[in-house]
Amino acid sequence: MANDPSSGQAGDPTAALSAALLSPAERSRLAQTFQAGTKNLTANADYAIEMYTACVVGDPGNAVYLQAFLGILRKKHPPKKTGGLASLFGGSKGGGLWKKVNAGQHRDVIKQGVDILKANPYDTGALLAMAEACNQLSFPATRQVYLKSALDAAPADPEVNRHCSKFAAEIGEYDQAIACWVRIGNVKSFAEEAEKEIARLQVEKTIAAGQGMTGRPAPSGAAKSGAGKAPAPAPSAAAPAEGGEKGRIAELKRSIRDNPTEIEPYLELADLIEKEKTIEEAQAVLTQALSASGGELKVREHIEDRQLRWGKQRVLAAERRLESDDTPEHRATLERLRAALLKQEVEIYAARVSRYPENPTWKYELAMRLKLAGSFAEAIKQFQEVLGDSRRKGAVALELGECFQKIKQYQLAMQNYVTAVESLTDREIELRKRALYRAGVLASGLEDLDGAKKYLSMLAGLDFGYRDVAQRLDKLGSVKDKGG
Repeated sequence: MANDPSSGQAGDPTAALSAALLSPAERSRLAQTFQAGTKNLTANADYAIEMYTACVVGDPGNAVYLQAFLGILRKKHPPKKTGGLASLFGGSKGGGLWKKVNAGQHRDVIKQGVDILKANPYDTGALLAMAEACNQLSFPATRQVYLKSALDAAPADPEVNRHCSKFAAEIGEYDQAIACWVRIGNVKSFAEEAEKEIARLQVEKTIAAGQGMTGRPAPSGAAKSGAGKAPAPAPSAAAPAEGGEKGRIAELKRSIRDNPTEIEPYLELADLIEKEKTIEEAQAVLTQALSASGGELKVREHIEDRQLRWGKQRVLAAERRLESDDTPEHRATLERLRAALLKQEVEIYAARVSRYPENPTWKYELAMRLKLAGSFAEAIKQFQEVLGDSRRKGAVALELGECFQKIKQYQLAMQNYVTAVESLTDREIELRKRALYRAGVLASGLEDLDGAKKYLSMLAGLDFGYRDVAQRLDKLGSVKDKGG
């Protein structure tokens, strides 16, 4: 062909993200494995651990799998009341994992790390290395869980607090980021660095507050008395005040203790803990609810909805941080968080499609995310499933055309663009303009000059300033003149 038919197409999605997505078969297999583990929590804990291990290794970005894995390990290896959690089993065995982190062998870090944690779930070296592997793999939700676990195990450890502060700042949780440095500010070798970091983070927090970009308000009193304390790692960390939200938290915890299979108290407790404490602790409560319910669908979908909301909050905080301080590091953080959210959306919408195969909305939402992730063949399958929905026919045909064009099936792409042009109305004017542009550009690349002029002229009649339509029509006119 004289011209590249893909010219005028949007930028290519991230190839790495597409490669990281689980296949539908693998996604289903892991879900079944997790369900099997959950059903055996009480009857056969060792079997449940092996099932959860397979899930964490198979999908290292899934925070629900990881929370369940760490939760059952802590029950098997409860912390001692003296000597500190980090000293429970002696020194860390996770130091060697950092060689693999530095070598880019991030999946191997997860595989080896889970074996270390099965022997000692409080190994901070392993937890930090696995957190960094998740960071490099663009899995912020599980990175956060590993970091919180390390902080609970060793709240006074300087390296743990350094890692936790960095992550907290990335997602706009400046009070938590500052608290990490306050915690180790009395360590002589870190005092000067802590003072500088606290001052820097205070400035970032002030700027962020002015732009409305902080993650969540700090709990009441945190600025005065709680800045140097770690988030409470267990329900019994402090006696709640009478009345108010803290009183309600205590009441809900008693209700759960007395009636562990009743689900509503867990859901309400997660809401309050998210507001008063941290997302990780709210996630832990929901994972507990999932285990108590035997994997009840209502609880699973509640967790999924929360995960999407939390992922969007992280992206929003990173976007606003980049607006105030445009650096390569902040750009990279934003890209990782966006990729992680997209992967999470794919996984969750795929699960919804599997549960509700007759619902076209979930198929459409999944197809849109697969397309954005660069999984064009999978996206095509889902779009074709909803092509018969008259409400979406034009929009779906346009998306199908773009997917076919990406995999160089140009005739199929053209057929769908024509369907889109014919189906889209003036009520969907922006989509109609895009369809006309795609059809005109592709026709030109296929050397169908009459078709190219037809569609681009129709577009010019609607919006002469649309992209480069005027220049393309001029070029087509000069080619016609030479041919005449």
